[in-house]
Amino acid sequence: MIVLNVLRQAVLVSASVAVMMLVIEYANVQTRGALMTAIGTSRWRHYLIAVLLGAVPGCFGAYAVVALHTDRRVSLGAVTAAMVATAGDEMFVMLALYPATAMLLTLCLAALGLAAGWATDRAMGSVHEPEDGGFSVHPDDDCDCFQERSIIDQWRRPREHRIALVALLVAMAVAVATGAFGPQEWEAERIALLALFVAGLFIVATVPDHFLDEHLWNHVALEHVPRIFVWTLGAFAAVALLTHLIDLEAFVASQPYPTLALASALGVIPESGPHLVFVTLFDRGAVPFSVLLANSAVQDGHGMLPLLAHSRVDFLKVKAVNLIFGLAAGALLMALGG
Repeated sequence: MIVLNVLRQAVLVSASVAVMMLVIEYANVQTRGALMTAIGTSRWRHYLIAVLLGAVPGCFGAYAVVALHTDRRVSLGAVTAAMVATAGDEMFVMLALYPATAMLLTLCLAALGLAAGWATDRAMGSVHEPEDGGFSVHPDDDCDCFQERSIIDQWRRPREHRIALVALLVAMAVAVATGAFGPQEWEAERIALLALFVAGLFIVATVPDHFLDEHLWNHVALEHVPRIFVWTLGAFAAVALLTHLIDLEAFVASQPYPTLALASALGVIPESGPHLVFVTLFDRGAVPFSVLLANSAVQDGHGMLPLLAHSRVDFLKVKAVNLIFGLAAGALLMALGG
């Protein structure tokens, strides 16, 4: 029974995350060009844009800020602000598990990111010269993602993966509507999940073949979803096993600051996945919000990988600032009882 519940939770969360990624990809392409218009020259505008991009679930926003930094358009402080504000793919999972708390966490990370960005530039200076062989992220090609005249033509000879994605989304929508997955009663969470899958179904059914192939199938379905499912399943299984073997709440209550330090130290890993353990522990009530905040402030999913390729020195500087601010914010909140 426990194994079945863990598997059901992992499938629901992974499917919800995948659809949120579809929506983000759709919005990213539709709003292409708006970023370059909004940048300007104000340092504080750069910090604000950086934390807004970082707050977007996933890695797109973080990649965009690194690309702007390598092009010498924003300072290292703006990169730091974005990396504190971002929680990578883990934010998708948090939005699926506890959306209200995830939004509160995003606001806290954004405020902390603004402070960290300013402090970084004050301590280390502004824009650094890019190094040879740097990694850059190029914006996607223009795409009209809703072409009414071509929708019917696309369904006359639909691609196999369009049919597969539509079938999976219909199955998930039916499972949520009948209570097989997710909440058993018609409440806000159940309605939100159903609306999410219906939105994903609309996107998959209407986008052009190019967008379907490159963005939804190759990027989201093949690159992100398998990894998210494996890590989510592993996190749920690990937490279920730990709660069965030991009293996690009692352990964290007796060792709060070592737990905080461990969560912050693991945040240094430039990877989405390991941090899901703390996301799941918070969902179970085993760790306080302060631990989740510290881990989220330090970790940034895959967002730092382009900066690591561009400059290892800048990578270490940003990670050091993230660790300091994440630990300090978590410790202060924990001391206040949060």
